[in-house]
Amino acid sequence: MDHYQHHWKDGTPVHLPLGKIVCVGRNYAEHAKELNNPIPAEPLLFIKPATSAVHVTRPLEFPANQGQVHFETELAVLIGKPLTNASASEAQAAILGYGLALDLTLRDLQSQLKEKGHPWERAKAFDGACPLSPFVAAEHFRNDHITFSLDINEQRQQSGDTRDMLFPVIPLLAHISSHFTLLPGDVVLTGTPSGVGPLSSGQTLSLQLEDQLSVSTKVV
Repeated sequence: MDHYQHHWKDGTPVHLPLGKIVCVGRNYAEHAKELNNPIPAEPLLFIKPATSAVHVTRPLEFPANQGQVHFETELAVLIGKPLTNASASEAQAAILGYGLALDLTLRDLQSQLKEKGHPWERAKAFDGACPLSPFVAAEHFRNDHITFSLDINEQRQQSGDTRDMLFPVIPLLAHISSHFTLLPGDVVLTGTPSGVGPLSSGQTLSLQLEDQLSVSTKVV
């Protein structure tokens, strides 16, 4: 497995190590509803290890014989400064860039784990479970209104807008930092809009982040 390294969209490396990927579950009400999940009163957090990260432009490969793999397209936030018990202004200043991610999920396994009240990591943290795009500098975005999308085989599958988040980006980062420190190079996945579903061999996925970034990948 190739070592993952953050990159800017022009191909230059971001000279920060990826420590952890903090993920937010059910941050869009419509997505919670489509999976028959309750809408959370506070952010639902879990972590993917750095070993789950791969470059999204490489062909997607999954664990064998583990049931359906679902795609969840998410806005990814690249952290550039340490955050502990951060204020809103500190959280804002710590955003180095934005990109896109696929939070790949072994849905059958996750359902089994949830039924037993067990943690989700086996369904969310496997090698390759977090394809990440290159990043675009934060100055190119308004964090209160960022749009993104996923097309599969040229058909629109997911459309996201940060205005629809239950917990917007800046308060979300501040909240996360009150529970554990975010370090430069860490990535926060901010939740997926509705429209998730299973992947199958041969599909082409095209991800778009406003007019700033467009990447595609294929399921092998």
